[in-house]
Amino acid sequence: MSSSSAARPSTPSTVWLTRGRHTGSAPGEVLRGHLQRLKETEEIVDFLELGEDARPEGRLVFEARWLVGEEVTVRARLEVAEEADRDGTRPWALIAEAEEPWNRRWPSPATRFWSEEPWEIDGQWDHSQVAGLRFREATALPSDDKDLRRVLKSAMRDEWSIHVVVHEAMTPDARGRLPLTRFLTQGLRDRVVEHRAAPQQLRAVNWALKESRAELPRGGAVLLPHGDVDPADFAVRTVFLDGSEPSELVEAIVRFTTVPQHLPDEADALLTALREDWHVLTLREELDRERQLVAMYAEALDAMTKSRDLYREAAERAHEALEVFRESAGAVDSAPEPPPARPAQSPFQQITRTFERFKLPKKPED
Repeated sequence: MSSSSAARPSTPSTVWLTRGRHTGSAPGEVLRGHLQRLKETEEIVDFLELGEDARPEGRLVFEARWLVGEEVTVRARLEVAEEADRDGTRPWALIAEAEEPWNRRWPSPATRFWSEEPWEIDGQWDHSQVAGLRFREATALPSDDKDLRRVLKSAMRDEWSIHVVVHEAMTPDARGRLPLTRFLTQGLRDRVVEHRAAPQQLRAVNWALKESRAELPRGGAVLLPHGDVDPADFAVRTVFLDGSEPSELVEAIVRFTTVPQHLPDEADALLTALREDWHVLTLREELDRERQLVAMYAEALDAMTKSRDLYREAAERAHEALEVFRESAGAVDSAPEPPPARPAQSPFQQITRTFERFKLPKKPED
């Protein structure tokens, strides 16, 4: 967890965000094709890929807008690296903001950019930032304790996603191995990473979680805390891995999303770009922006005019003061010079003259 969390702003209730990694070779083509199909089917209103002069170096940037609920507008921005990292994946980050507080039942912004259709996919987009993990899947923790600690420490630092650790009190059957995230709404599934701890890993897990103050109950689950969240409030005592819906765990995850959280690292810049550098405008928004520009230029021109007038007034006053000074200097030059004052005698000279009065008379010469 970041040591500077107290200095960071909180995530607005209107914002949805997540980030991950894409394993394909051409994410730009996948995004363009999927967004175009959604525009044609009117699932989104419009989208735009930013040109090289309007996007950060080394990143592809896409903007999209769509409607949810009762005609609520959502604006979203996705950035993905142009070049792959050493592991062959490309990191991406997505932030969306609605005109109203976010409703967990709204469609996932991730699926407005990334396709879920196998025939459309070049690679997989739903890999977590933590290596080896994916959204929508239940991933077993490594059997090696050192690797287990590494994975959990990375998960505790990942404030873009919600990480939940589930303890298998006994080895589950095929139904119990299915991901519990399938019971979440779509908008939550693309933000939650599910870790599975084997029956014998309970002690090792709690040792790794000690730094976060979280504790995994035997046969239960716990959400890894962010910021000032009390982990005890998000621990579930019992989770049945029999294929039934874990309603208590689902409720804890939903409640977790309503707790104010600090804006994750790098998300502040992404949110600022979404709000202040938005390009997918409606005709009315374009007119409003032009009016704002005209008002801004008029205000700047008025300020420049006032500054010019103030400068002119100051220059005139300075000129008047200079004329008064010159006249005063001329009057002083034309006045007769006073006679030079007699220099005052120094105290040493006065003492010397006093002693000269007491000089003895000279002796007559023989």
